Amino acid sequence: MIDDLACLMYLLAYDDVAEGLYDRSRAQLLVRAAALTDLALRGRLGEVGGTVTVSGTEPTGDLVLDGVLRDAAGAGHGWKHLMRRHRKRTLTEVEDRLGAAGLLTLKAPRTRFGTWRLTVTDRAVPAALRGRVSAALHGDGPVGEIPAADAALLALAVAGGVRSVVSRQDQKTFRARIDACTGCLGALAPGLEKAVRALPTTMIAAQGGMGGS
Repeated sequence: MIDDLACLMYLLAYDDVAEGLYDRSRAQLLVRAAALTDLALRGRLGEVGGTVTVSGTEPTGDLVLDGVLRDAAGAGHGWKHLMRRHRKRTLTEVEDRLGAAGLLTLKAPRTRFGTWRLTVTDRAVPAALRGRVSAALHGDGPVGEIPAADAALLALAVAGGVRSVVSRQDQKTFRARIDACTGCLGALAPGLEKAVRALPTTMIAAQGGMGGS
């Protein structure tokens, strides 16, 4: 059972119609941000004076998360820098993990000059994830009662502009609830919340060639 946020975020960002990610360059940052958030929820990443800190030396057992942990260890960087750093590698590692789990397959192009497609093998999986995020968004209970992972996925989906998960109208209608879910990240690390709120700008900068590798 795959339950790390990076893989779940990938599945949320998958576009069934296009048979691929809604926007690959944006998804790189979104998946990387999800991995950092996951590590913060596990207590492996924290913050001191705006700098990301690492707790413990033992591996998580998840190759994606362990790679991000290595990037953060001793680096002395902030959350935004770590979101941009090695984001392409992290996305590839997530795809490899989903492929190994049988949730993602490589599909040949339809035409001679077409491109290879990464296809989710069971569309019920991302559909169920969208249902979880929708329940977090439309629920009438206190935000504090939303599972931390679901609140984080909602905050990230909105910041990443994944409209198949949260429409523009829902973003306006439930602005206060979304803001509260994003604010939950600040309880983990103030800089993490700030970096997630800044993701739209970070994505624009990255697409302009200013986002690192």
